[in-house]
Amino acid sequence: MRTKWWLWSLLWVLVMAVSACGGESTPTAEPTVQEEAGGETQTNEPRVVRLLTHDSFSVSEEVLAAFEAEHNATIEFVKGGDAGTTLNQAILSKENPLADVIFGVDNTFFSRAIDADITEPYTPAGLEHVPDDLKLDPQNRLVPIDWGDVCLNIDKAYFAENNLPKPQTLRDLTKPEYKGLTVVENPATSSPGLAFMLATIGAFGTEGEYTWEDFWREMRANDVLVTDGWEDAYYGQFSGGSGEGTRPIVVSYATSPVAEVYFADPQPEEPPTEAIIADNTCFRQIEFAGLLKNAANPELGKALLDFMLSPTFQEDIPLQMFVFPARPDVELPEVFVKHGKVAEKPAVVPPEAIEQHREEWIERWTEIVLR
Repeated sequence: MRTKWWLWSLLWVLVMAVSACGGESTPTAEPTVQEEAGGETQTNEPRVVRLLTHDSFSVSEEVLAAFEAEHNATIEFVKGGDAGTTLNQAILSKENPLADVIFGVDNTFFSRAIDADITEPYTPAGLEHVPDDLKLDPQNRLVPIDWGDVCLNIDKAYFAENNLPKPQTLRDLTKPEYKGLTVVENPATSSPGLAFMLATIGAFGTEGEYTWEDFWREMRANDVLVTDGWEDAYYGQFSGGSGEGTRPIVVSYATSPVAEVYFADPQPEEPPTEAIIADNTCFRQIEFAGLLKNAANPELGKALLDFMLSPTFQEDIPLQMFVFPARPDVELPEVFVKHGKVAEKPAVVPPEAIEQHREEWIERWTEIVLR
């Protein structure tokens, strides 16, 4: 469910650069002191629970502090790069895991994680509040934490000034009037780029009179621009909102307009951009967490998973990672309620098909669009 919006304030890059695995820790909880018989004291040092996650994970310090105080523990973050690289590190270290819990496996890598058998079944408290359509493993080896839709975003001013209708289908992008207007990310190097490629596969299929490959051939002929990552596409090439480019259509997130409002000073009544959420134009990313096998501290790892599905953590997700919490019963920030959009019918590609064909599809896309 891979999501990247604190770039406005923290220069967070959702399309993460692969980095060496390292550890970050929150401020260490104060040791507690217990008095034993005879008046002697002993120090109960805080325990450590390690969370392996992609580089774009974010959570409020006060939320972390709540968990650490309750469990007399310190959460140490092991950053693994982007979602795919993080999962690969977990697989390679499965006999001696880098952490107790992994977060950030999304539905594009879900089957790989399950097939690699790196996580233990565990049903966290609060999972009963999560909709069934977000749960992909009946054994709960990976449980959903958040989700978001990857969609087309448009520069509203451009379309108004040029009296051009907003695109309402993917095939609209191949029409002459939209030539040279769209920028997308490379699925080989970008999470939203991969998600959008999958949206086209879900929408058009791999067989029949008109397939996803036909769509991309037409997109190439219609002068689609490809960037390596989301940051360059949105900020460098897109003309809307915070973008400084010339292209009024970009692949981004349905929550991008929320971020445009939230980080603006002063905040506008309406965002300058709009997510296109018509049927079969978006792809839903779901992000999961799981208890790693052979974890050094499995009980504390289970407690962390419980916490990640608690209202305290779930309510912190939207303005930290600009995605939706897995639990629909928690309160959303007002800016999400007012400006957040949800695709009613996103394009669907089963995780098993993604795992089986991902590399093949990326290679075909590269041959069609870039070569």
